[in-house]
Amino acid sequence: MAIYLTKESKVLVQGMTGGEGMKHTRRMLAAGTDVVGGVNPRKAGRTVDFDDRAVPVFGTVADGMRATGADVTVVFVPPAFAKAAVVEAADAGIALAVVITEGIPVHDSVAFTSYAKERGTRVIGPNCPGLITPGQANAGIIPADITKPGRIGLVSKSGTLTYQLMYELRDIGFSTCVGIGGDPVVGTTHIDCLAAFQDDPDTELIVLIGEIGGDAEERAAAYIRDHVTKPVVGYIAGFTAPEGRTMGHAGAIVSGSSGTAAAKQGALESVGVGVGSTPTETARLVLDRLGVEA
Repeated sequence: MAIYLTKESKVLVQGMTGGEGMKHTRRMLAAGTDVVGGVNPRKAGRTVDFDDRAVPVFGTVADGMRATGADVTVVFVPPAFAKAAVVEAADAGIALAVVITEGIPVHDSVAFTSYAKERGTRVIGPNCPGLITPGQANAGIIPADITKPGRIGLVSKSGTLTYQLMYELRDIGFSTCVGIGGDPVVGTTHIDCLAAFQDDPDTELIVLIGEIGGDAEERAAAYIRDHVTKPVVGYIAGFTAPEGRTMGHAGAIVSGSSGTAAAKQGALESVGVGVGSTPTETARLVLDRLGVEA
C-alpha cells in the first residue's frame, strides 16, 4: 500500500521538454514511474526519447489525460507560469498535481491551491521535492536509490531532510515519502499526510519533519492527539536560527516565541511524539519505537 502515488499512477510532466524536466523525467522513468506524456503546447505531437522509451508530448493536460488516462501531473515550469499550469491541470480534472517549482509568488500559490481544491485536485508543493513510493513510483526529484519499500511513512517540509531520513532508515524502508514544501502556502499539509498514513494499513510508524515558522507543527500535534493511533516520531529544523530572520524556506521565520523549534518540539512531545535533536537521533528514535536494534 501507499498514499497518493502507486505503481498504477500514470504521470504527465508539465515542462518535460525543458532542462530540469528532461533530467528528472529520465530519473522518474528509471525508478519505474509510468510517465505517459509531457505537456508543451509548442511541441505537441512530438515524442522525446528516454533511453528505451519514447514519451509523447501533448498540447494540453486535458489532451494528455484523454490519450493516456493520466491521473498525476508533475510541474516543472518556471515560476511565472506555474499558476496557469496548475489551473490548467485542475480544469482538466487531474487527481494530483505535484508542483516542484520554487520561487512562485505567494499570491499565485494562494490562488492555485484554492482553485485546485475546489475542483478536487490535490496539490503537493509548491517548492517541494515531490513524493516517492519506493519500488513503485517517483513523482518529483527525490532520489530513488537511497531507500527501499518498507513500513515507515514520512512527511516533511524539507527536501534535504527527507533524503537524510530516507537514507538513515534505509534498512527499514518506507511506504511513501511526501515532501510537502516549506513555503507559507502549500496544497497538502502535515495533517493531510498524517490522516492518509493513519488509514494506510502498511504504514506502521510516521515520521514528521517540520521546521521553524508558522504553526503547522502545532496544528499537527493537535491532530495527532485526537486522530492518530500509530507511533509518530518528529524532527524540527531550526533550533539555532536567529529570531526575526527568514531561514531557507520562505515560511521559516520566527517572531518572539511563536514558531520556534522549542515551541514545536514541546507541542509534539506533549502528545507523545518522540522528537529527535538531530536527524540521526530521530532515526534512532524510530528504530526504538519499532523495536529494531540500531
